[in-house]
Amino acid sequence: MDDFDSLAGSIIAPRAKVLGDQVLEQLRVLIITGKLPVGTHLVESQLSTTFDVSRGPIRDALAQLEIEGLVENRRRGVFVRGLTTHDIDELYTVREAIEVAALRLTATAPRESWDLALAPLAAMHAAAAERDHLTFAHADMAFHASFYAIADHRRLQRVWQQYEPTFAVLLELTTAEDIDLGPSYESHVEIHRQALDGEIDKATVSLQEHLLGSRSRLVSAFARSTLGDTFPEDSSRPSPQKGSPS
Repeated sequence: MDDFDSLAGSIIAPRAKVLGDQVLEQLRVLIITGKLPVGTHLVESQLSTTFDVSRGPIRDALAQLEIEGLVENRRRGVFVRGLTTHDIDELYTVREAIEVAALRLTATAPRESWDLALAPLAAMHAAAAERDHLTFAHADMAFHASFYAIADHRRLQRVWQQYEPTFAVLLELTTAEDIDLGPSYESHVEIHRQALDGEIDKATVSLQEHLLGSRSRLVSAFARSTLGDTFPEDSSRPSPQKGSPS
């Protein structure tokens, strides 16, 4: 835990008290980015001291991180499990399944329902022009989250909400590598236009290409930097056609 304490000054927001959700967010970022290595023992008392909170918020944060698959509970306590490239592949498999399902369900939604995606698109356009990668990443997530509201499917939305925080951190990391955010913005515009015009099959293909490109970029980036394992190439899947961080 000494390594974790050394991160406190630079990674954790310098506040007298950090709210429970902020504890969760900080731990999630530290784990996903590899700053808390796999196998690190997360001791409640030490975390409580570092974050200057009671053990309750720490315990809640660790329980949520276990649900997200980022930590695991062993006999001797809670340990960082982290992410492997296989985990990332699983996450994208789940994301593609539920997002495509939601997109197909929008076929019966009123056309004006797609107005819900306009604000995220506008935010992405402005962020791309300003090269504001963080704002772009947040708007990107909001655009994809709008599919579930448009489809009016609460259960699919709940599944998405379980994994959305992990994807948000991953997206912030990969978006930061993009010099030009324009192509990503345009790919989102294309999906929106196709869905708005009732071309759900075309929109589905565009979405699948979009997610495949995102997965491939993320796996490559993590294999180079954060992760120590490798992901086997799957020659049966088409190579990504459109660059996209989301």
